[in-house]
Amino acid sequence: MSVWIVNASPLILLGKVGRLELLTGLADRLIVPAEVAAEVSVGPSDDRARLWLTGEGSVAIETSAPANPKVVAWDLGAGETAVISMALLHPGATCLLDDRAARDCAAVFNLPVLGTAGVLVRAKRAGLIGAVHSEIERLHAAGAMISDQVVKDCLRLAGED
Repeated sequence: MSVWIVNASPLILLGKVGRLELLTGLADRLIVPAEVAAEVSVGPSDDRARLWLTGEGSVAIETSAPANPKVVAWDLGAGETAVISMALLHPGATCLLDDRAARDCAAVFNLPVLGTAGVLVRAKRAGLIGAVHSEIERLHAAGAMISDQVVKDCLRLAGED
């Protein structure tokens, strides 16, 4: 069973391009730590991620366990800290994180990590989207900052290079 613990950035970005359904289509179980839900809830009232969390996505919100002191030492944001701390309590869970420092922290704990662009690669492999390139262009248009190297790697993994 695949468990994904989701941070705010993937929720917000996938919401901006109308692709939140990819999360529920790819993971058997989604977990949104309460700290992440709180962060998203202060967004604009018409934000798709915010609306999703008050509707269909509300079932994914979970109260976080106390933050792991070893994760707290990384001085990440509350959402990133909650995602990684929760993943440590769910062996095999994947952290959905875009923030470089948070990804580095998760790697120290040998936690699987996937970013927003990686979700698109998985979605193409699962037949949920036709092309990664066009979806990355939509993310860029929505304000996502995805490095050229990440784009190149994702396109290669998706067979679009």
